[in-house]
Amino acid sequence: MQFTETRGNDGKRSTTVSFSEAILNPQASFGGLFVPKTLPDMGIAFLAEYINSDYKTLAFAILKSFEIDIDDDLIHKALERYDYFDNPNNPVPLNEIESDCYVSELYHGPTRAFKDMALQPFGVILSSLAKSRNENYLIMAATSGDTGPATLETFKNRDNIKVACLYPEGGTSDVQRLQMVTEDAPNLKVIGVKGNFDDTQNSLKSLLASKEFEEELSRQNIKLSAANSVNFGRIIFQIIYHIYSYLQLVRRQEIALGEEIYLTVPSGNFGNALGAYYAKKAGLPIHKILIASNSNNVLTDWIKNGAYDLNSRSLIKTQSPAMDILISSNVERILFDKFGATRTRELMEELREDGAYQLTKIEIEALQDDFDADYATDEEGQEIIAEYANRGYLMDPHTATGVKVYRRVSKEPLKTVIYSTAEWTKFSPTVANALGIEVKNDEEALDIISKKMGLKVSSSISKLFKRDIVQDSVVEKEDIMREMLKFL
Repeated sequence: MQFTETRGNDGKRSTTVSFSEAILNPQASFGGLFVPKTLPDMGIAFLAEYINSDYKTLAFAILKSFEIDIDDDLIHKALERYDYFDNPNNPVPLNEIESDCYVSELYHGPTRAFKDMALQPFGVILSSLAKSRNENYLIMAATSGDTGPATLETFKNRDNIKVACLYPEGGTSDVQRLQMVTEDAPNLKVIGVKGNFDDTQNSLKSLLASKEFEEELSRQNIKLSAANSVNFGRIIFQIIYHIYSYLQLVRRQEIALGEEIYLTVPSGNFGNALGAYYAKKAGLPIHKILIASNSNNVLTDWIKNGAYDLNSRSLIKTQSPAMDILISSNVERILFDKFGATRTRELMEELREDGAYQLTKIEIEALQDDFDADYATDEEGQEIIAEYANRGYLMDPHTATGVKVYRRVSKEPLKTVIYSTAEWTKFSPTVANALGIEVKNDEEALDIISKKMGLKVSSSISKLFKRDIVQDSVVEKEDIMREMLKFL
C-alpha cells in the first residue's frame, strides 16, 4: 500500500511513499500529513471470517490487509506487546452500562491510557526499522497527558532511538506528569513547556519543518520522526479496536452481523475518531461517529456548523486535560478524504494565517454524513461520574463526556459503544471530587477511592509516588530546540 499527502506534493519529494517511509519520516509536503491512497475492504465478508478471532489474530489480519511493507515476523513481535496488558487475550474489555450502551475500555496497558493500544506495537516496529537500517532517530512527542507516558514506555532503552517528549507545564494530571518525569532511561528526555498543549504541538510541528534543526541533527547523523498521531503508524493501530469492539457485540449476540451501531469517541487530537472513520469507510457498519468534547468544543462547532475558529476562543483548562486542545491535527486527514488536497491546503493555510476557516454548506453536509458532536462541561462530567459510581462502575472524566454525548446526540434506536480512553486512576482527585470526597493529593485520592469502590490500583500507578523525579527541565517555547540539542 502506498501513501500520499494531504496538501499535495511540492515536487521535491516522491509523490507516494511506502508505509515504512511514512512512519519513519512523517512530515509531508507543505506541512501536511501522509494518508493511505486506498483502504482495504473490511466489510461483512472480512468481519464474518474473523468474528471469533482473538485481538492479536484480528490485528495481524487488519495490518496484512493494508499490505504494509513490514515483515510478518516483525508484525507478530510488535503485537506481542499486548501480552503486557491486563488480559492479553482480551486487551479491550467491553462493559455494558445501559441496555443499549457499552464502554470499550482502552486503558488496560502499561500506562493505563488508550495510547498504549497503538504506541506499544508501534514502538517495536519503528525502532526495529531504525536498527535494521543502521539509522539513528530522534522521536518527538507533544503530549496533553497520555501520549507522553506511552511513548516513553515503548521506546525506553531501545537501540538507535532517542525520545524528546514535550508536555505543557501544569496542563496534565499529577499522575500523568509523574509517569513522565520519573522516567530515567538514558535515551529519554522530558521537557515541560511554559504554555498549553497547542503551544507544545505547534513547537513540535515547527521543529519537524525546521531546516536549522534538521541540519543540526544531520551533523549528528540523527533523523527525525514523531510519535504523535500525525504519524500514521499510530493511526493504523487505532483502526483495530473499533472493529474488535463491533465483533464483541456480535459474539455476545447484542447485535447481528451487519447491524449498524454508534461509536462515541472523546476527542482531542482526533486520532481515535480518525481510526473509527477509516474503519467505517473500510466497511464497518457504523451509523455515525459521535464526537465528545469538553468545554474546548472547537470540534463541536466544526461538525455542527463547519466553522473552525480559533479567534473566538482561548484554551480552557478542564478536568479532562487530554482534550484541552484547540488545533486537532487529524482533522486535516478528514478534510483531505472528503475534499481533496487542493481544498485541504487552502483550508489549513486559512487556519494558519487567519486563525479560522468556514466550510461550505455542501461540505458541512458531507462531514455530517459520518459525524455528529456535542460536549460536556466539568460539572456535567462530575454528575455522570457520580451517577455511575453509585451503580458500581467507575469512569474517568474523559469517558464521562462520551456518556453525555451518547445521551444527547444518538437519535436512532441503535447500540452505542463509548470509548473509555483512560483509567480513573490517572484523574483520581477529579473522581474523588465527583464522589463528594475531599482529598489533598492524588495519592490520598487513589487510596480512598480504591477502598470505597473495592478496586485495586495497578502497581504501575501506585509505585509512581515512590520514584525520584529525574526529568526536571521546564523551558519557554523558544528554548525547546536548544534544550533538545543539549540532550542530544
